[in-house]
Amino acid sequence: MKYLWVGLLLWWAAAPQVGWAQSASPVGIWVDDVAESHIEIYRCGEKLCGRIVWLNQPQDSVTGRPKTDLRNPDPEKRSRPLLNLVVVQNLTYNASDDLWDGGEIYDPHNGHTYSCFLRLDRQDRLEIKGYIGFSMIGRSHYWSRVAK
Repeated sequence: MKYLWVGLLLWWAAAPQVGWAQSASPVGIWVDDVAESHIEIYRCGEKLCGRIVWLNQPQDSVTGRPKTDLRNPDPEKRSRPLLNLVVVQNLTYNASDDLWDGGEIYDPHNGHTYSCFLRLDRQDRLEIKGYIGFSMIGRSHYWSRVAK
């Protein structure tokens, strides 16, 4: 009987942590690590996607017009606005590694698209890593959740 109570006590102590891990989600609005933009991570079907929803400097300093995707390798896409541009696509939850991977991230600064994964570092901090080929060879950025 003593072991039953000890077991129940240990289970009860661990239960809130397990519930938090299962409810943690990157869905929401995040500020990038240089406070240049806010990215909304949202569900797109069974996957996660992300779009730019705020820019620190939304207008081009030369033209005064909204910033566009000037460095896109496709000339037809260079006139599309950066605001609401989908920059993260097709991320699937990987339970064994506790991250969202298999997707892509587009960098409008250079017009390149990279493989990527997302991992919640804490409930209010998100690691996003873009890479080519192997995730060990890439660059991580840490975004902070925007307070509501």
